[in-house]
Amino acid sequence: MKFYTLDVFTDKPFTGNQLAVFPHSEGLSSKTMRKIAREFNFSETVFVFPPSNPQANFDLRIFTPAGEIPFAGHPTIGTAFLLAYLGMVHLTDDTTEIILHEGVGNVPVTIYSQYNEALATELSAPNPPEFYPDIPSKLALAEVLSLSEADLSDKYTPQGVSCGLPFLIIPLNSLSALKKAQLNLIHWQKTLSNHIAPHIYPCYQVEEFQWQVRMFAPSLNISEDPATGSAATAFAGYLATYQPEKDGNWQWLIEQGLEINRPSKIIASASKQDHQITQIKVRGESVVITEGVLVTK
Repeated sequence: MKFYTLDVFTDKPFTGNQLAVFPHSEGLSSKTMRKIAREFNFSETVFVFPPSNPQANFDLRIFTPAGEIPFAGHPTIGTAFLLAYLGMVHLTDDTTEIILHEGVGNVPVTIYSQYNEALATELSAPNPPEFYPDIPSKLALAEVLSLSEADLSDKYTPQGVSCGLPFLIIPLNSLSALKKAQLNLIHWQKTLSNHIAPHIYPCYQVEEFQWQVRMFAPSLNISEDPATGSAATAFAGYLATYQPEKDGNWQWLIEQGLEINRPSKIIASASKQDHQITQIKVRGESVVITEGVLVTK
């Protein structure tokens, strides 16, 4: 069975977030897909199927080493890029619109291309942001990150947010705090293992529209993720709530993975009408790294 690996949210090989994709997965059972994901041990592995929904172009099933998840950003971005790279999507113009059906539902994706070659891909969040008000204390969150309470931001408040997968956004006061943050599993187990948003997203505002972030997801067997598109959708929704205008469009550069030598760049955007968030998008580049054949007996 043919597979490809990519580096996603980057234009340079051996950076960004690694992804394995099986573009023709017919006949694979859920049990086998889970075993394959464990074998690759990337943060996600994607299995592509013919569409079960008449509105979609393909079905995607996404597995972490711990099991299947309903939605993820870098697998959506990278898989759409690969489908164009393989000619499984016909590129019609400088932009081509497709629908990828995932556990969360239909996810619209735009493929940007030039001279019939894919350059970047952009997903639209499948769900509007959902906010969770029940957040642990700043002291408890600081202990989870092996930081002091003073390291947490005075301007932005911690918040649980989901556009398909829930994340706990924890803004920090300094870049040094972000760099020295370390997940304390004992405190995470006590404070967040049963929380609705157990995946931790510490972040720091470098410039007005530029952030540096990290992401820890022990419940998904991800010690630290180099680039997290699903978290970026949630983060864009979070940041949009801090924009005072009732109508507008905003875009942020999100840098991730620097602390683990896998630098990544994510472009996230949000739109509001009459104070309501109407659209969230996440965009990134991808690089095909390997192609091979999985042999099973």
